Amino acid sequence: MLSDKLKKTIRQAHQQIASALDGFRPRPSQNYLVAEIAKTLSGDYHRTQRICVIEAGTGTGKSLAYLLGALPVALSSKKKLVISTATVALQEQLINKELPFLQAHSGLDFKFDLVKGRQRYICVQKLMAAVSDDEMQLSMMPTTSSPLSKAEQSCLRELALAYQEKRWQGDRDSWEDTIPDKVWNIIACDKHACQRQLKSHHLCPFHLARQKIAQMDVLVINHALLLADLELGGGTILPEPEDTFYVIDEAHHLPHITRDFSSAAATIKGTIEWLEKLLKFSGKMANTVVSQKAIGQNFKLNDAANDAAKYLKAVRDILDQSDFTYNDDDTYRFSHGEVPESLTVKAKDIADATQDALRCLTKMHDALSGDVSDGDVQAFLADPLLVESGQYINRLEQLNKLWFSYAKKGENVPHARWIKRLEYKNHHDHLLCDCPIEVGYYLKDNLWRECAGAVLCSATLSALGNFDHFAHESGLAKEPGVKYIKADSPFDYPNQATLHLPKTPTDPTDKAFSDYLGEALPNYLDTNKANLVLFASYWQMNHVVEKLRRKKLNILVQGELSRDALLTRHKANIDLGRGSILFGTQSLSEGLDLPGKYLENLIVTKIPFAVPTSPIEEAQAEFIQSKGGNPFLSITVPDAAKKLVQSCGRLLRKESDSGRITILDRRLVTKRYGKAMLDTLPPYKRQID
Repeated sequence: MLSDKLKKTIRQAHQQIASALDGFRPRPSQNYLVAEIAKTLSGDYHRTQRICVIEAGTGTGKSLAYLLGALPVALSSKKKLVISTATVALQEQLINKELPFLQAHSGLDFKFDLVKGRQRYICVQKLMAAVSDDEMQLSMMPTTSSPLSKAEQSCLRELALAYQEKRWQGDRDSWEDTIPDKVWNIIACDKHACQRQLKSHHLCPFHLARQKIAQMDVLVINHALLLADLELGGGTILPEPEDTFYVIDEAHHLPHITRDFSSAAATIKGTIEWLEKLLKFSGKMANTVVSQKAIGQNFKLNDAANDAAKYLKAVRDILDQSDFTYNDDDTYRFSHGEVPESLTVKAKDIADATQDALRCLTKMHDALSGDVSDGDVQAFLADPLLVESGQYINRLEQLNKLWFSYAKKGENVPHARWIKRLEYKNHHDHLLCDCPIEVGYYLKDNLWRECAGAVLCSATLSALGNFDHFAHESGLAKEPGVKYIKADSPFDYPNQATLHLPKTPTDPTDKAFSDYLGEALPNYLDTNKANLVLFASYWQMNHVVEKLRRKKLNILVQGELSRDALLTRHKANIDLGRGSILFGTQSLSEGLDLPGKYLENLIVTKIPFAVPTSPIEEAQAEFIQSKGGNPFLSITVPDAAKKLVQSCGRLLRKESDSGRITILDRRLVTKRYGKAMLDTLPPYKRQID
């Protein structure tokens, strides 16, 4: 229960923050959130399941609310507070603005830090090997599809020099310029290559960063790192879940990121080729390992790798001779995720062989690490081998994950499984993919039932007036004690914005709709102000751009410049009093912040329905149909409703903002689902023609 002492601490912190903020105005919704979060995490609503789901729109001050509500409870109960976000922008806001301000003015004594995934740091060994002229060292480097360009080689040398001269700390985000992916993939840290027990790795950027975690009260992370920790059992990278209160900000992303994290993919021919390289490599490793523990592992590894390659060749022949009907994207999806018997049998063989290979290589890897620690093998000889064996271990883990799933039958969790045919100049290959359709069970078992408490928040978590869709996706449906909260926005919607639904002669489902947009859009644009036009597809956007540019309209288009460059130019146009027209899709609107004069006229061309074209979406729809459900009403409509709320939410960012929203999709008034969507939008002043 929330004690009187804790209530007093929270109240005092809130008052001190308020007095330190210029022009602070009390927000009833923020006060309500602070109280509800504190009561939830203190066990006022449920003794063990301390979870609340919060939808808080722009202007409610949710980040300050969850910090004031959760941090005092965490400190008093000696728990860590882990804040997980989906975007770098929110992480930077928390680390550079919100947390320093709270630390300086709240009277609460706490330490905080940003925790990044291992792959955001360099492996010093890899970096130095990459710039070395030593042929043996270079031969150990991961192979790239093509040689590095002169600019990429120059970038590598610059990074190495800056690190040696202590001008750079060795993490990707603090390097001022962009590091090309090809360069980063060569030098990035990975869990197998970076050996904490080895003296040569003690001062690596990643391990130095990790040493600080135990001293921190608040850790800011991203969803991918949270899932990486859960996959390792929880408490490996981050504090133990039972000792942690989690704040999952931008929580609407969590189910999809979990799904991506749980998927696996591998090629056939490409895998056979690297398994052959593994055989040569294991010989090098066996000749270097001194430990008696590794004796015989090399022979077992060779047998297992040869078996895996043999079974993969059999799969290659099966796929080459199959009569699968591939679609226009060269993809074939297995109906209901059911793999033919001929593949299932081979899948079990490959899963067993890769499991054996993984076990043997891991033993050799650990033995060599032990040899270095004991002083039996010099670090400069072992490090390159450990780097390369780490890469093979990663590949074997992914390979085993894929084929283990393909070998399963009668599973409780539905999976999407598909093959993509890859055509090259002189050969072809097959990419096999696997992805669970539903991940709620995973989050339920590994996070919600293990953690001390959790606060999930976003501006869009409900759909069509309830939280059912999100609760199902995230594994919270039917969980006891979960509290669902909607916080009212302080915006005066009817006086700040008008929502206009004009009559349109063409339905968005007609082929002629794109041409209609090209003709009609100029009537709704205000060339003296800041305009944002959102499209449901890139194709339609580019089609309209082509038509409008013939009419001499200056348009900034997503994809023609980087996001930052696009927004910089848009703001510069407004600052110069020119007006600006910005075109983009749903992906541009996500997290877009254009306050005040930078956005006064928003046009949504079409309800943002996702077309179920990906194998995962098709499998999801198929699964719902098999259960007697309607995929359009249970997935497509709720998703589109959330996206529409997000799109319209771009207009008002502050209480002083105002403007107009025009939606050129009459289905909002002609269809039953459309009316339900319209009712989920904020109460803007409505003008329906």
